[in-house]
Amino acid sequence: MSSYTFDEWYVIRLARTISDREVVFHGFASPCAQVAMHVAKRTHAPNMMLIEGAMYAINPDPPFIPPTSNDSSLKRGAAYSMRFEEFFDAAIRGDVDRMFVSGGQIDMYGNTNVTAVGPLERPKVKLGGGGGGCNISATIKQLTLWTTRHRSGRTIVAECDFITDIGHRTPAGTREELDYTGGGPQCLVSELGVFDYDSQGRMRLQELWPDVTVEQVREATGFEFAVADEVIPVAPPTQAELDVLRAIDPLGVRRGEFDPREMEREFDLVGAGV
Repeated sequence: MSSYTFDEWYVIRLARTISDREVVFHGFASPCAQVAMHVAKRTHAPNMMLIEGAMYAINPDPPFIPPTSNDSSLKRGAAYSMRFEEFFDAAIRGDVDRMFVSGGQIDMYGNTNVTAVGPLERPKVKLGGGGGGCNISATIKQLTLWTTRHRSGRTIVAECDFITDIGHRTPAGTREELDYTGGGPQCLVSELGVFDYDSQGRMRLQELWPDVTVEQVREATGFEFAVADEVIPVAPPTQAELDVLRAIDPLGVRRGEFDPREMEREFDLVGAGV
């Protein structure tokens, strides 16, 4: 194929947040993060330790990514299957280098909400809950945040209605003031751009997809964010990365996270044409 779709490029960019030799984990129902981890393991990070979210399997070799993250095929070839409490003990000790975190709301400091939108006593929307993410987000060394719903204008917000997973600063204080040992969010990958966090723990735009403008990002974001001195285009995928992605996710499980209009974004392999 001489072209690729946005969902493919997005997952490959997400995979590139992983460094070789890191211990990396994703949570339940996280297809983009799940596929990204397997892409990283098979490309630039062969020595990473991949922990499958729902199965707690270490370095499995599944034939493909199934539609549910709670599938025994995801344990195939694993070096070991951790018990639930073993993983949480490792995370609290700081032995997990990176976790992927998303949310129905994400604020400027990287706090995320997967609990409820609206007043907690009478929410407009009840979400799935954190499943222990609050505890381990405080101690894991780095967090990669992601969302495919930035464009909606309801996801990247000034303040979360409820904080489920911990960013760099909460109303109760900073990570340092609260004595949290983890490093917090390192970056946020959205369908509009890629952000890092400044010295105050606030989002800063670093990269743009070629069919998106800074103004479009501003319109979809619930607060004023900093912009890097030089905003660079997201580096396009290689043929090798695309081949691995298509092999590990032939069912296109990743696509379930995207609004249908994002699936209309297509690019030329030789450049960034739309």
